Amino acid sequence: MLNILQTCVPTWVPGKTLATLGPANPLYWHLLIEAKKLTYADLYQYNADPHFVKVPLDRLLSDAYAASLCGKVNLRHASTPGPQGNFSMRGDTIVLSTADSDGNMVSWVNSNFDEFGSGITVPGYGFVLHDRGALFTLDPKSPNVIQPHKRPFNTLAAGFLLRDDKPVMTVTLMGGDMQAQGHAQLLINVIDLGANVQAAADMGRFRHSQISNELGLETPLYDLLGSKLSAMGHAAKAIDGESVGGAQVIMFVPSAKTGVSGYYRSGSDFRKDGEAVGW
Repeated sequence: MLNILQTCVPTWVPGKTLATLGPANPLYWHLLIEAKKLTYADLYQYNADPHFVKVPLDRLLSDAYAASLCGKVNLRHASTPGPQGNFSMRGDTIVLSTADSDGNMVSWVNSNFDEFGSGITVPGYGFVLHDRGALFTLDPKSPNVIQPHKRPFNTLAAGFLLRDDKPVMTVTLMGGDMQAQGHAQLLINVIDLGANVQAAADMGRFRHSQISNELGLETPLYDLLGSKLSAMGHAAKAIDGESVGGAQVIMFVPSAKTGVSGYYRSGSDFRKDGEAVGW
């Protein structure tokens, strides 16, 4: 999604960037949403256990492939995405980030999928096993079709933002299929809009459902731009913050003098039960 935006925005809006468009402009959100649709079409088409199928990551992440998708976006009207997915994306997930004085950073995510997962508790340890086998499909043409010893489609994504192969920021955001599209919005807030990590976590987000082609906008964002995006063909509706996940992030800021030593900044999403703590 980020690669599509980086490659295609100069073609879509020559002379402008996401930052100069700005999040008060409906076109800004239209471009993000349309890039998300293209990305999730590939997600549904290719995502499966790499021990069973070859996922063409090099091609999907290439600049040439991103450029080949630019023409699929109509700047004036929303598209109908495809192919169709075949499962719902509920979940019961938590995320956290932590870092220490030696520069070690951890980006962590855990989920049972349903509230009590499989309902099976590991004797003597007290935790339940997940039931993410529900994310298999019975479609024999899908790379994610159920098979013995195969891992199912999985939304869990604990990430890092790297620069010159060095960790800059943990990237964690819970919420089923909100995770990848939420990560992209979080990173755009930091990289393109220059927000600090707390502001980036607090800023309004959208959640687009690939199957129903419904666009959820947090209520303040919907109040600002919902009618304009609806006029562009988006099936926009107001949603609360519960639907757009929750971020818990830490950023390392190197010292301007040495470039090595530095300090941490952190952000904890107000939509969830968390906080940023340092000692």
